[in-house]
Amino acid sequence: MNVLVIGAGFGGLAAAIRLRAQGHRVTILEKRDKPGGRAYVFEQDGFTFDAGPTIITAPWLVDDLFALCGRRTSDYVRMVPLDPYYNVRFEDGSVFNYSGDMDALVRQVRAFNPDDVEGFLRFSASTERIFEKGFELIDQPFHRIRSMLKVVPDLVRLQAQKSVAAYVNQFIRDERLRQVFSFHPLLIGGNPFSSTSIYALIHHLEKKWGVWFAMGGTGALVKGLATLFEEIGGELRLECEVTQIVVDDRTGRATGVQLADGEFLPTDAVVSNGDVAFTYMRLVAPRHRKVNTDAKLARKQYSMSLFVSYFGTDRKYEGIAHHEILMGPRYRGLLHDIFDRKVLSDDFSLYLHRPSATDTSLAPPGCDCWYVLSPVPHLGGTTDWRVTADAYRDRIFRYLEERYLPGLRKHIVTERHIDPLYFRDTLNSHLGSAFSVQPTLLQSAWMRPHNVSEDIPNLYFAGAGTHPGAGLPGVLSSGKIVADLIGGEEPASTPRRPAGARA
Repeated sequence: MNVLVIGAGFGGLAAAIRLRAQGHRVTILEKRDKPGGRAYVFEQDGFTFDAGPTIITAPWLVDDLFALCGRRTSDYVRMVPLDPYYNVRFEDGSVFNYSGDMDALVRQVRAFNPDDVEGFLRFSASTERIFEKGFELIDQPFHRIRSMLKVVPDLVRLQAQKSVAAYVNQFIRDERLRQVFSFHPLLIGGNPFSSTSIYALIHHLEKKWGVWFAMGGTGALVKGLATLFEEIGGELRLECEVTQIVVDDRTGRATGVQLADGEFLPTDAVVSNGDVAFTYMRLVAPRHRKVNTDAKLARKQYSMSLFVSYFGTDRKYEGIAHHEILMGPRYRGLLHDIFDRKVLSDDFSLYLHRPSATDTSLAPPGCDCWYVLSPVPHLGGTTDWRVTADAYRDRIFRYLEERYLPGLRKHIVTERHIDPLYFRDTLNSHLGSAFSVQPTLLQSAWMRPHNVSEDIPNLYFAGAGTHPGAGLPGVLSSGKIVADLIGGEEPASTPRRPAGARA
């Protein structure tokens, strides 16, 4: 079979590698000058900046791709565990060092609030049960309603109707600890106050198998996967933008794609690793979309966007860890502004990334490599980023300098930023959303955009907007689902920790 994959993000690469390993002829068509999608890499003035994801969990899912082709991950990229996973800092000066060391976690919970130790232990134990049921669904297709009906009893038992925040709050009283153990949905584009509590499984996933980093940055992992794909006979075409998925009016099947330069490429199947809403609304003619209409897609709830500044300093800040979560003065109110009101608040919470704390090669000698990320509303709000971005950037740097990085602005030697316009115009993301469809209960599993189109039987989807969702484990698993569907297999179960998985 001849398969065209639109987009060389992690989902597209995973699907393409698996399909090629099945024996199909596979070509990836990537709009940009190098692979990665959201995991693009900016190189500037001797600094290397990962534009996208920096947190690697469930590393065996990466190992599986290389093993499938008779290779080892370590032959392509070196991945190292991080400790701590994150420092979570609060404006009162308190710091929670989040790691997989259960004894250390208990000691810190006790220091924050002794009355929460018992509740934390119960919460932590409960996330293992959620993981056991929830993670086994991660590479199961949910394009048929019967698949959803099978898991409804489990979802009820796991309290999936509750949000992650509501689930955590029933165990823990201290407001700071509630934030520490509920912020994780933000890493996949979800609001902790509306994302289904199934995502509490991230606590157990990280505690059991760690948080990892690819030396050279996440871009090194992208490069390794792209190299693997080409080594096994796949074709990767860069600067190759798809402008239309051509569908036969008689059969309703995709027959090929039209490129921006006018070239037509025939195919037996199309896999879109692009944004689901963009793919349907911009690449498929409305007459071929009786189910996935513009109106239906517009009704979905989309994730927040991001403002990210990438910068290099001519000095090191040794007291800052690889991953820092900087909690602002508000939590629920800020998230309400971002997700519901869609307004840009005067305050913010930030994710500060310092990869040179682990890999000094990412910055010149004596320097540090950074990005600072602020969740912001998507473009469904009223913010005009063409006039707002510079002032917002200044506010963030002033805040960092006053509280965490003394003298920062005089030490910045290179800088660039992205905002919701980048996600819309460069990444073709609907409304400039950074993570596509929000991970709410009513937008999960069968109720999430399907991995195979209801309208076009040979159009498939891998990536953040389809099942199972955003985050590296999710998009890698979506590639497996697509490959299994095209290969005629629907997997029965997922090994939660295969033999040889990293401890």
